[in-house]
Amino acid sequence: MNDLINLRKKNHYTCQYMSEKLNISKPFYWQIENGKRRLSYSMAVKIAAVFNMKPDEIFYASYKEEIEKEVSC
Repeated sequence: MNDLINLRKKNHYTCQYMSEKLNISKPFYWQIENGKRRLSYSMAVKIAAVFNMKPDEIFYASYKEEIEKEVSC
């Protein structure tokens, strides 16, 4: 989820701002960003909307990397 963290910081958004835009708690958002909570598709869509992007533009690289790790083990 480093892409999400970098994108948030690039836009000068705080975790608090993101949690308010998504109507979730700050700890919940932090857990998503830090991989402590699985990201649902609907939440990925909501997060992407905050940045006026599509979910794949933010999350596909991380997803692909995760799948490649599972396959190589």
